[in-house]
Amino acid sequence: MTGFFHAAAVFEVQNFQAAPVAVPPISTALPVGVFTMRKIYVGAVEGCSITLFTSAFDQVSGVGSYIAMESFEGCVDGHSGAFVFLHSASTRGADRTDEFFRIVESSGTGELAGISGTGRIEIAPDGTHRIYIDYRLESG
Repeated sequence: MTGFFHAAAVFEVQNFQAAPVAVPPISTALPVGVFTMRKIYVGAVEGCSITLFTSAFDQVSGVGSYIAMESFEGCVDGHSGAFVFLHSASTRGADRTDEFFRIVESSGTGELAGISGTGRIEIAPDGTHRIYIDYRLESG
């Protein structure tokens, strides 16, 4: 099956915790942190991911940037398997800028082998987290 598709889902962040990584002793105006989290996805993207999340962020002002690498396992539009995607953004309060989202090439397994594409993450004013994936699925 070859084609270009769109999938969307809501997700919930669970187990957001600091990762045991030594951060270099360089003091900057924004603290740098490394975290892990688990996410549960419901919708056309159904499953869970484990995320490695790094940020330079000020909790009080909501200003900063992050980059995250997620290993996802589940189904996308009924196709099961696993793949890796990465995303980043800068924030200023509720505003997100400089967003980047990409499925890591050659990371797909099972029925998701050959998946590639882009996407985005949205956080609604009510706190609902959504993922949108624009993907191509190349197979045999």
